[in-house]
Amino acid sequence: MNEKIRAVTQADIDGLKKVVDSSGLFPSEYLDEMISDYFHNPDTQDIWFACFDDNKPVSIGYCVPEKLTDGTYNLLAIGVSKDAQRKGIASKMMKYIEQLLKHKEGRILIVETSSDDAQMGARKFYQQTGYTQEAIIRDFWK
Repeated sequence: MNEKIRAVTQADIDGLKKVVDSSGLFPSEYLDEMISDYFHNPDTQDIWFACFDDNKPVSIGYCVPEKLTDGTYNLLAIGVSKDAQRKGIASKMMKYIEQLLKHKEGRILIVETSSDDAQMGARKFYQQTGYTQEAIIRDFWK
């Protein structure tokens, strides 16, 4: 694999929609609206990043600063296309965002997952990556 992680550009959108669909992260038709501020607001603090294998997107990440906090960020989405899963890409994406946030003087990275069975793999991944579970909010997404 010839991987590179970088900030998302407008030219990446069609490929990233395929990643979103493949990973089941969220419906890809939401992406245009979700990323609009990132492309059109010069003051945005949104962070959209992706991993590319031979210039083809294989993962996507989305992180924002938590309002009214000092150095706290929230990783709102991270997904890897189905054919690229279990190859260490998610771990590399986490290292990328962690390093980027260190340069921004970030203190805390919040990573939320659902408590349903479908997110069991994500919870296990974050635990193996060194994240600590701080809370469970029952039925948060309902």
